[in-house]
Amino acid sequence: MNLEIRPMSNDPNEIVNVQKFLFKMIKKEFGYDYVPEWHQDIVKMDEYYINPKINNFFVAYGETGEIIATIGIRAYDKDFPEFRQLYSKDTTSSIWRLFVDERFRRCGLASKMFSIAENFANEAGYDKIYLHTHKNLDGALEFWTKMGFVVALDSNDELETVHMDKKIQKLDISHLSNDYSYAIYL
Repeated sequence: MNLEIRPMSNDPNEIVNVQKFLFKMIKKEFGYDYVPEWHQDIVKMDEYYINPKINNFFVAYGETGEIIATIGIRAYDKDFPEFRQLYSKDTTSSIWRLFVDERFRRCGLASKMFSIAENFANEAGYDKIYLHTHKNLDGALEFWTKMGFVVALDSNDELETVHMDKKIQKLDISHLSNDYSYAIYL
């Protein structure tokens, strides 16, 4: 299968399609719909991902143009008391909304999506990447550990939240342009 991964544009139609995909995946994976305090980044994608130059949102499109995967990366913007000394918006990025349509899982697409986001974080000058995941998501903790993340805090809460981070290995990545389009054959 051929697919293309590229940054989401500011095109209103694309934004709406990405939002629909995200809410469909949230419903499927977590069993709930829109929750205002958890989903402001989806409602205001331009504010969270498009307008800030140090943030981005990548979308994978299948052969027929359907969205099959997403990942967002943005400056760390949480205020967890236990992390105030560890993370800052200036040095820490955070991963959001990595979703892969179940028809395209287990073929390396999630790893590729993360690799693109990590390369972006490196080029944007971040030192670390933060994320939180949930132990009850099939394969999530194992996936992020495989990507080099370590557990910073297991919340032991009702959502089974695990906070993780990874130090970015400063890679010298030279691009001829700022084109993040990728063609992949799976």
